[in-house]
Amino acid sequence: MNAEVSSKKWHRGALWLTLLAAFAVNAAAEISCRSCQPGSKWRAQELRLKFDREEVWKNGGAAAGAAEEEAEAARLERSGQVSQVSSGRRVRRSASRGGPVQQNRNASGEREESTASSRRATRAELRWSGEERRAAAAGPRPEELKVNSSTFALTGDSSHNQAMVHWSGQNSSVILMLTKLFDFNLNSVTESSLWRSTDYGATYQKLNDKVGAKTILSYLYVSPNNKRKIMLLTDPEVESSLLISSDEGATYQKYRLNFYILSLLFHPEQEDWILAYSHDQKLYSSVEFGRRWQLVHERVAPNRFYWSKMGLDKEPGLIHLETSISEGQALYVTCKLQNCTDANKGKPFPGYIDPNSLVVQDEYVFVQVSSGGKPIYYVSAKRDIFTPMKLPKYTLPKDLHVISTDENRVVAAVREWNQNETYNLYVSDTSGVFYTLALENVVSSMGPEGNVMVDLYEVAGIKGMFLANRKTDNQVKTYITYNRGRDWRLLQAPSKDLRGNNIHCILPYCSLHLHLHVSANPYTSGNIASRESAPGIIVASGSIGAELTAANVSVFITSDAGNTWRQIFDEEYAVLYLDQGGALVAIRHTPLPIRHLWLSFDEGRQWNKYSFTSTPLFVDGVLGEPGEETLIMTIFGHVSHRSEWQLVKIDFRSIFNRRCTEADYQTWHLHNQGEPCLMGVKRIYRKLRPTSRCVMGKTYLVTMTLAPCDCTEADFECDYGHERRMDGRCTPAFWFHPSSMSKSCSTGTSFLNSTGYRKVVSNNCTAGVSMELTARRQLCPVQAPKGLHLVTGEGTLTATLGTNVTFLVFLEEGDGARTSITLDFGDGHALTYSNVSSIEDGIKHVYKSVGIYRVTATGENSLGSETATLYLHVTCQLEHIHLSAPFVAVRNKEVNLTAVLWPSQVGTVTYIWWIGNNTEQPVISLEGSVAHTFSQDGVTTVTVQVSAGNIILQDRKIISVHEYFRSHLLAFSSNLDEHNPDVAEWRLDMSRVIKNSLIKATGVREDQLLVTVLPGTPTAAEFFLLPDKRLTEGKPEKNWAHLDQLSEVLLAALNQNLVQFSLRPGVQVTVYAAHLSAAPLVDTSENHSGSAMLMLLSVVVAGLAVFVVYKFKRKIPGLNVYAQMQNEKEQEMTSPANPVEATAGSQRDLVHSLEILDTEFNSRPIGCMKPHVHVKFATELPTYIV
Repeated sequence: MNAEVSSKKWHRGALWLTLLAAFAVNAAAEISCRSCQPGSKWRAQELRLKFDREEVWKNGGAAAGAAEEEAEAARLERSGQVSQVSSGRRVRRSASRGGPVQQNRNASGEREESTASSRRATRAELRWSGEERRAAAAGPRPEELKVNSSTFALTGDSSHNQAMVHWSGQNSSVILMLTKLFDFNLNSVTESSLWRSTDYGATYQKLNDKVGAKTILSYLYVSPNNKRKIMLLTDPEVESSLLISSDEGATYQKYRLNFYILSLLFHPEQEDWILAYSHDQKLYSSVEFGRRWQLVHERVAPNRFYWSKMGLDKEPGLIHLETSISEGQALYVTCKLQNCTDANKGKPFPGYIDPNSLVVQDEYVFVQVSSGGKPIYYVSAKRDIFTPMKLPKYTLPKDLHVISTDENRVVAAVREWNQNETYNLYVSDTSGVFYTLALENVVSSMGPEGNVMVDLYEVAGIKGMFLANRKTDNQVKTYITYNRGRDWRLLQAPSKDLRGNNIHCILPYCSLHLHLHVSANPYTSGNIASRESAPGIIVASGSIGAELTAANVSVFITSDAGNTWRQIFDEEYAVLYLDQGGALVAIRHTPLPIRHLWLSFDEGRQWNKYSFTSTPLFVDGVLGEPGEETLIMTIFGHVSHRSEWQLVKIDFRSIFNRRCTEADYQTWHLHNQGEPCLMGVKRIYRKLRPTSRCVMGKTYLVTMTLAPCDCTEADFECDYGHERRMDGRCTPAFWFHPSSMSKSCSTGTSFLNSTGYRKVVSNNCTAGVSMELTARRQLCPVQAPKGLHLVTGEGTLTATLGTNVTFLVFLEEGDGARTSITLDFGDGHALTYSNVSSIEDGIKHVYKSVGIYRVTATGENSLGSETATLYLHVTCQLEHIHLSAPFVAVRNKEVNLTAVLWPSQVGTVTYIWWIGNNTEQPVISLEGSVAHTFSQDGVTTVTVQVSAGNIILQDRKIISVHEYFRSHLLAFSSNLDEHNPDVAEWRLDMSRVIKNSLIKATGVREDQLLVTVLPGTPTAAEFFLLPDKRLTEGKPEKNWAHLDQLSEVLLAALNQNLVQFSLRPGVQVTVYAAHLSAAPLVDTSENHSGSAMLMLLSVVVAGLAVFVVYKFKRKIPGLNVYAQMQNEKEQEMTSPANPVEATAGSQRDLVHSLEILDTEFNSRPIGCMKPHVHVKFATELPTYIV
């Protein structure tokens, strides 16, 4: 399944939730130096060169920022405007779980986390007037409001461009900060410093001596169950080790590692249990918080391993993981934490799954299996059997991602066959099997790592409320729902702007649209924010008009859960929650240094400016005290790009003069445009009055009063197989058969017969139309089996000989408990089972022969029967092919081209032939042999490709075509065999040596002689004589005489031992002529040049040779020992006109060696042999020398 589940809740504006879960676990992540990075594609050397040239930055940048901020403040005081930043980042799908996450990736693939704006101010932006400079130099005005703050500089870290921070929380004042210099050219950390504060960030102590002065640290992790336990990872380029602290980072112990940790996954309950994923795809476990590690499993897919869940899995130490089997196959495996042996492994899914498809979340498990290029998605609820997910019949998904599994239902984003940039949202029943449409065409985009992000945001604090960006008529619009996607509507735009002017925006032509991005970095705010402790308050950036735009972005706020909105800034600001939403703080997003922030105590109606530092600061990020009761905040930044990190601790407690009392609270009724009954209840919240300026404190709890409502049709969504019509009623879709819903029924039991409606998950309405619309329980009907399906466990129609094939049988309708299943495997074997439930894990069978088998499943009960059939191709893996073709062919004489396979029986095979220059029109055949006639003299190429299953192999031969030629077999002194490695390259070189020796001994012209060394031992070769065209052209009768003359010359030299060559010093090889010709014995002349007796003897010898060659080739197909002999069909060739006898020993040795090989290969087992993984077959180019 191409899906990755993110977290237990729909993410705030993005598809994947694992990232924020990671931050919640560790409370530590990376930020980057914004003042060190001009632009999103920063490189250290480019930065240094750039700013050395900008003198204004060095000498007046800070003052410039102060002056610009003063001018901005004056404008804000006149117009009441401020601005908010939109970070433009969304949560990634595939973030490292349980640890810090890199956020950005630059052009060269280097990971980079940046909280900065994506551009640096230009020289023009840094200009300021003399009056502004004097105002900045004069310092703050007397009436300026200040917050209680202190600044600490991390001395010695001016070059460090990244920082990771952990605030322990749990009433602790400890803050840990890891700063580091990440070299993007080396893609590694080259320097690091560890700092610790025990006074909420007012001062810090450098701990480099405690961890090792030369130790380079790369990551900081924290146990989610005990924030006092800290883990630091060193840079593996220097050393592979980790440092562990159990006292909030005060002291450390170092432990060496023998593997490189890529990611960690902490157990949700056991504080010392950790899973570690290594760079070589191995999964390790530790039950001692990293002090000792044990290998769990190898070849584990990245981010596809999960801890067990209490109440669902049998053991707390169970691990769910996906392990790779081959390039396109994986397995879903469960095993014990400390004992993951083959005997203890479980395989919950019967068969292979697609790689990177396992998702385990809450009570659901998802996998994907592709069959015929079509994905099939399976789900298991409460660790029960896997069932195919049922989307509307013609959804035909191209891509599917699971978004949420909270509150016993699944929300999935599906890209359908006709979609390219958007997704449709589907919601399931409690089983996770049956899905109905919730919203069409939700906007999606690709994240920085190629992950899919969907614009869907769950509002915190109000159950059932979501925002989504939907594309309609090529316009992106924001919609809101209060009942989990049952109904959606547009957002009403504010009636007035910041200046009090009326905004004329009439629905549906004009509305408010929001950017639903969420920052992947906890140190910067995203485009939208809400809090559990502040129900009804949502802050987001967006625009007003016909569609969402990236230009003219303003910041809006709602205090009544989206019913009305107010514009609070018309520029980019980051807005954060203080004191559980009792106050809001805004910080301007700007490439310039700043020293002010803005505070509101009345839900954004009024804003006051406060200075937090006397020296303007380039702000890199903001970190609040853990929890939503934040009253202490740390701002990270730099005075300039050369300065150390500046940490400004801001304590907002001094701004509040008292604690809240009961009189400071009021009741607030949640509603949707006046409708108070939402999700079946009336909700009345207790919240702070906008006019109260007091501290709610950590003890404040959101209280809510519930009053039940009568059920109406609005509390029900359409059930599976039903669609909502224009009048609001749910009616069956044209493809849906209501009777199919009773498919799992057994006689004597009951099932829920749908009315076409089902209550929205978590809806608590009562009475009303509940009885009318709720599914009714009925007795299961007695019915014949219908909709029987037969598939293989792998979802394919092929199987390998000698391996287990798993068949799965599904029955759509009928009494499965009383329906017997008979499975005929098509090879003479069959099995019968009493009912469908007895074969839920599949039926396994092993085929012993290659072939195509008709596999039939028959379901039968007293009312009828149903049959399903599939045709299974059982094959062997094709390991090697060899093209058997003559080296020299006679012009206008038909020759046979044969592709020899190894093994010889591999199943259905297709042959594709390219002969000569005919490259555009290949010959395609199902037979391994084709006949061809070459009509022109010269050299031609023959290529054959053999396709068997998903394997295609190729061989090529070059054939020399001539009308006249003579050939003779050559033998060699036995010492050559000792140096024959029997490889194609050696034969090619040896052919060249032999040819040169023949030319040297006889004076034959080079263009008249071809030589080839044959495969195998004893070493044999063959030479071919061609006529001299200058002497014989147009005179056929002279060709034979000329060839006879040349033959006599060469054979005489061979018989007199005149042809010799030196193989190496001390190894002299003699070449002989042998009587047994390896060439096809074809009569190439009309006038026989020998006597009848000689011809008869030649035919007898030729017959013997052909018999040996034919028998040999038949017994060892695919082996190229003698595969380059001529095809036996060319039996009209004669032996050379004047044969000269070679030594009898040479001829006997050759025949004897063929008989030995024939006997040897006769003893080999017949069948599908496993491929030799260490043997590589190379296409053998022609081994004759022209």
